[in-house]
Amino acid sequence: MGTAQETGPRTDIGTPPGEQVPGARLDRIRKLLAKAERAGTPDEAEIYTDKAFALMARHGIDEALLSAAPGAGPARADPIGRSRIPVDNPYSGAKARLLGWTASALRCRWVMHDQRGGSVAAVTVFGFASDRERVELLYTSLLLQATAALAAVRPPDPDESVTAYRRSWIYGFAGRVHERLCEAERSALGETEAETGRAVASTELVLADRGAEVDRAYDAEFGRLRRARRPQVSGSGFRHGAAAADRADLGGPRLDRRAGAPGIGA
Repeated sequence: MGTAQETGPRTDIGTPPGEQVPGARLDRIRKLLAKAERAGTPDEAEIYTDKAFALMARHGIDEALLSAAPGAGPARADPIGRSRIPVDNPYSGAKARLLGWTASALRCRWVMHDQRGGSVAAVTVFGFASDRERVELLYTSLLLQATAALAAVRPPDPDESVTAYRRSWIYGFAGRVHERLCEAERSALGETEAETGRAVASTELVLADRGAEVDRAYDAEFGRLRRARRPQVSGSGFRHGAAAADRADLGGPRLDRRAGAPGIGA
């Protein structure tokens, strides 16, 4: 059954519109995320994460501009499509939100697929190919980072359920990741203007047009699905999970909490 969505120093100088975005950038992002996964301390992981988030955001904007450029040609084709990504237990509902809220921050829509017993079997990410690639790459690393951190956490109250605490921890982690990614996307807009001379408003228009295309295609395919209910968080781990997400490797500059937490129907 499908359920509609809820809703550092510079390391890359960017690629001017009209030039091909180098594949080396994605390789660099993968290496940064891998270093974060193996980091010996939270502070070390945070450094790698910040760099990766910044590169990830800039890559998404460059891909959008290149695909929208006149005469881009088949080589720059960036079709709208879907990627179905399995979600495993335990805590499949919380993991699905980590994936879905990451997708939302990277300009994709998403659908949860429930299975019997109330757990989530998979999430379909719907959007442009370049954005879906970013989502899958980042989610794979974030899940590894969250799983490693989760193995060591325990509720401060010995009478509290470990299961409830860890589930709420993942929700806190997912919500803060969404905030940081949204801020990285906004920062990348400013960098695009500074390095290419392109006005932020014109870049935002390209991104808005792409978002509208995704929305129309999503509504045509999934518009009749019921809305998912906002998750009920019963454990006390939300705040600790959010703090862990501040140390997770996303690849952007230090981010604040100006971005809103994701909600139903976003």
